[in-house]
Amino acid sequence: MLIDLRRFERPPLISLFPSIALVSLGMVLGGCEAALDLDAVTQQAKQPNQRTDFYQAMASNAQVTLLVGNQGVAVSSLDNGQQWQRQQLPTDMSLIDLDVCPDGSFIALSFDNQLWHADPQAQNWTAHALPSSEQMMAATCAPDGSWWAAGAFSTLQSSADQGQTWDEVSLDEDAIFTTLQFVNEEQAIVTGEYGLRFVTVDGGRNWEPSGSLPDEFYPHASHYTSLEQGWVGGLNGFIWHTSDAGVTWQRQPTGTEAPIFGFIDGPQGLYAVGENATVLQLRGQRWTPLTTPDQPLYLRAGRLLPNQHLLAAGGRGLLLNIPLPKALAASTN
Repeated sequence: MLIDLRRFERPPLISLFPSIALVSLGMVLGGCEAALDLDAVTQQAKQPNQRTDFYQAMASNAQVTLLVGNQGVAVSSLDNGQQWQRQQLPTDMSLIDLDVCPDGSFIALSFDNQLWHADPQAQNWTAHALPSSEQMMAATCAPDGSWWAAGAFSTLQSSADQGQTWDEVSLDEDAIFTTLQFVNEEQAIVTGEYGLRFVTVDGGRNWEPSGSLPDEFYPHASHYTSLEQGWVGGLNGFIWHTSDAGVTWQRQPTGTEAPIFGFIDGPQGLYAVGENATVLQLRGQRWTPLTTPDQPLYLRAGRLLPNQHLLAAGGRGLLLNIPLPKALAASTN
């Protein structure tokens, strides 16, 4: 059974066809002066998850599961996604990436190159301007607590003092870095446009090329368990796997042409999410689809829950709690 956690009713006609609704409203008021019942509109606006939400990233600590998306929207849950609390950050820009730090606090990257920091309860947010005019696309909190961002013109930015001062470096490639991940305190990988892949083994002080993706593949998502082993996903349902630090890559069958936008890892295994509410589980060297709603909405982020479920989020407020078949549950270790 698949549970859809969007706790709201179908939006009223006025939100779907505003011009038609306004004409009809004028006819009603002018013809018979009937009272307009806006109760459904009011109730919809009170819901923590809205059909106007486009979720981009999810992260969690020991207490809170946090989702961020368009127009500064952040929703949080204290019970693994059963109930949600909605916040509106003081920005109308999209929040495009999110991570949790070792102290349990959160950082979120907005499209206007602001890095937002929240306490472990995800209630109080502070914005920190990034130093570069280059568009940043990914953000992460390193194991030592430093903040990192990566983006256009192969730019990397970092702060060791929670946004008070910043270091910046460009790797001199006219390309966009789209993913950034630390696998331990000293080792991290960035991937980007034209199949670029760079690694550091000294905590980010120096970066060196380490293989490249086939056919200048553009990565939308990546997940690494070490410098040697990782997966990269993107358009056409492609997922590439390397076990030799990017020297060679194998395309793993997915059975879909839906773009892959995210990876979710945990004790239950490795999963990928993407367009058309696609959820895939890695079994050996192949990806197996899980049953999800048949609708043209993307999934971009998620987490594995302790009750053998997967929580996934995406466009139009899509929020799914998917039971995982016990026979398929397996670790990628």
